[in-house]
Amino acid sequence: MKIATWNVNSLTARLQHVLDWLAANPVDVLCLQELKMSDDKFPLDVLQSAGYQAAYFGQKTYNGVAILSLAPLRDVAKNIGGFTDEHSRVISATVDTEHGPLRVVNGYFVNGQTPGSDKFAYKMSWLSALRGWLEEELKAHPNLVLLGDFNIAPEDRDSFDPVGLHETIHHTTEERNHFHALMALGLTDAFRLFEQPEKSFSWWDYRMLGYQKNRGLRIDHILVSAPLVPRAVGCTIDRVPRKWEKPSDHAPVTLELDRAG
Repeated sequence: MKIATWNVNSLTARLQHVLDWLAANPVDVLCLQELKMSDDKFPLDVLQSAGYQAAYFGQKTYNGVAILSLAPLRDVAKNIGGFTDEHSRVISATVDTEHGPLRVVNGYFVNGQTPGSDKFAYKMSWLSALRGWLEEELKAHPNLVLLGDFNIAPEDRDSFDPVGLHETIHHTTEERNHFHALMALGLTDAFRLFEQPEKSFSWWDYRMLGYQKNRGLRIDHILVSAPLVPRAVGCTIDRVPRKWEKPSDHAPVTLELDRAG
């Protein structure tokens, strides 16, 4: 079973990229972030024609998340329970598998802009609410995967310039503490379960030849609950779509789980 996450930075602009990538990489579940469209604009018919069902939570111009799945999706929930938020940032759904139900939580985490800003304070409160809510979700759903664009580089090796960017956005101690607090719930960074090439990143700035010079960050993550760890057989970043014409600034990240368990 393969589960992937991809911040497409506008599904309107990148729909054909998504279709092309799915044709070459027919994953079971694909979580998308930054749809940048309202629900009435979501291309459900096109995706269904490609074989995927979808749960989506859009917003005009900004944000927006979706879960695409070959199997039916049930018990869809939107945003963080108990946390009032005007932004479309989280969508959750259950996929029934041969190993039982799998809860998929797809998040477009708050960027935060600048440490000390109002947007950074919103990020801190959002992350605190996410942790409290996930603690209860894990009790209800032992097999859970949390994935998406976290907007956090959890370790120095997840940044092209950890010294120069020390304590800047995505690199602050506060953000990293929140990331580790999520892991303390019993979640594991699937990418780090395996040996990976140095300077493995999932996002590159469009400016200053960011991709060409590999000036990137690893901010797109897949965290898995304890029962899923023994089933993980690989986790990779696919840089190929970042080379396409008019690409997203993010690359897809894919987790493979052994169906045999």
